[in-house]
Amino acid sequence: MAMKNFTIFFVALLLLASPLLQVVRCQSESEAEIVEGGDIGLVGEEVQDFGDGNFAPASGIDTICVFPKNSAKLVNAGEETELLVGMKNDGESTVNVIAIKATLHLPFDHRLLVQNLSTQGFNNASVPASAQATFPYIFAVSKYLQPGTFDLVGTIVYEIDQYPFQSTFYNGTIEVVESGGFLSVESVFLVTLGLALLFLLGLWLHGQFQRISKKNKKAPKVEVGTRSTDASMDEWLQGTAYTQSLSNKSKKKK
Repeated sequence: MAMKNFTIFFVALLLLASPLLQVVRCQSESEAEIVEGGDIGLVGEEVQDFGDGNFAPASGIDTICVFPKNSAKLVNAGEETELLVGMKNDGESTVNVIAIKATLHLPFDHRLLVQNLSTQGFNNASVPASAQATFPYIFAVSKYLQPGTFDLVGTIVYEIDQYPFQSTFYNGTIEVVESGGFLSVESVFLVTLGLALLFLLGLWLHGQFQRISKKNKKAPKVEVGTRSTDASMDEWLQGTAYTQSLSNKSKKKK
């Protein structure tokens, strides 16, 4: 019985300690992100139910999006990608940030939804009037998504005086690449195809070289035999010492 009570107490202690650790981690990271004013709270698992309705943006609220150390906006399929959402509050009331969400669409038609990305909720995240803050957002596209260009639409949902609003902080293209870098399926196929073509080209060049070498090695055969003297040449040499020596040699042979 005592062992059972100890187990229940240990599990409850872990459940209580987990959000506390998340609060400490988020505060340590968020304090460096805030430019001036505002306290970013817990990045929570439970998100306030704000529905799927489209809210209008509030006046005096400006947002911006930055991909840190990823200016090319390359997203590895199946891996987490971080972006930073900046908010500037030029209004008169404090902005309570509720959540950040994003969706992935085909670039030629936003009505064709590719994937609903994760929704990241915030507790006690506020931006006072005349202040600005930066919020991290981490998402991951499906690892089965075909590499290519897609449109990312990101929105930040917030409340002002208990009225919901939302602002689009990013509406542009991203490049989804296959996870694994150079050793992707397409890369391995292209490298293998290139090596095969180089091998076939080497075989063809080797065959051409062998054929040319065999032609050069075949020298023309010169037959040595009786030489027939041209008739015109005999007439020209007739009566000279050369013709006399030839006639003497022919007599000796007889």
